[in-house]
Amino acid sequence: MRLPSQLLLRKWTVAAFFCGALLVWPALGQKEPKEPETEVLLLPRELPMAVAGDTSRLSFQVTPLSGKGLLSQQVRDALKSLESQTRNAVILRIRAFVAGRGDLRRVRDMVSESFTSSRRPLPALSLVQVGALPLAGAQIVLEAESSSARDVNPNGLAFISAQGAASPDPLAAPGPLTGQAAAALRRTLTRAGSQPQDVLRVTCYLSSLDNLAASRTAIETQFPRATVNYVQMQRSPAASSAACEAVARIHAPPPQPLLVNADGLQAEPGVSHLAVIGPSRLAFAGTQLSFGYGEADARLAVARLQNSIAQAVGEGSVIAMARYYPLSSGIAAQLRQLRPEFFAAAAPPAGGVFLCEGLGSLDAGFAVDAVAIAPSRH
Repeated sequence: MRLPSQLLLRKWTVAAFFCGALLVWPALGQKEPKEPETEVLLLPRELPMAVAGDTSRLSFQVTPLSGKGLLSQQVRDALKSLESQTRNAVILRIRAFVAGRGDLRRVRDMVSESFTSSRRPLPALSLVQVGALPLAGAQIVLEAESSSARDVNPNGLAFISAQGAASPDPLAAPGPLTGQAAAALRRTLTRAGSQPQDVLRVTCYLSSLDNLAASRTAIETQFPRATVNYVQMQRSPAASSAACEAVARIHAPPPQPLLVNADGLQAEPGVSHLAVIGPSRLAFAGTQLSFGYGEADARLAVARLQNSIAQAVGEGSVIAMARYYPLSSGIAAQLRQLRPEFFAAAAPPAGGVFLCEGLGSLDAGFAVDAVAIAPSRH
């Protein structure tokens, strides 16, 4: 029997309604899609200018060289190596020697990003551009001072100024000059009451890395337990030179810190051969830049350095070691002339002046970093 046309139309209308409802139903509980939020990139945290630690718990590291990848990759690899070496220790200061033409500011940002992401305390940073490192393609090496959870230097430490030799001939082999530097370091160690096996780290600033094997032999046979770092400070130095600084354990703490010279070695105004420090609290300051090339600019940079140390450990600190990194021989001569007035003239800090290839600002004439002895807590 055929249905009336009106009844058939009504059934088709009801069916169409339910079909439409079924199509619309899944969308009833859904919200309209939102536009994706704009990602906000956080700026790197500012690194501290100085960080404090105790002599008894200090250890010293140097990262291995790598010639793989660009600067950013090498920085990441060096920081991973440093984290592996220090484990649970707190890294107080990093000194980064950067070769090549990479942006030094990127190194600072990457150090901040790495420590922030791993939720570790931020270190102070010394940042210096050098002429070359002793591996083809290597663009960075890191030195670090870290503080462990246990005493490793119960009697204290000696910070030894860079001892060295030079030749006016820029082609002179650096190996024999490094041998003279090693002999001077041994004589200075004797003044501290330490032995060659007490040396923890040696840094050698060389005019050339040619025939590095001779320089390695001169240092590493003398100080077999030390971690050693070699850098060529300038691409095209005007003379041949080798200078090596060191830090070593001492066997008996002095009644008070000693800033003294070793017998038989030539002394320079404004610098002592070594700083001998018993159990004490130290401040490790990163590089402070001198913006400009005049004497007033140099004094202002040193004043900023002292202020950063005072913020870390308080007023009344004694500078134990100060290292200067000028960009030219003229600025180096100016620093040597002004250095006696920067700190205590009667007992100046250990340290050295090292001509370098570049700094973290185009306006800088030199940089300076330091180790300072905190005022007594008593």
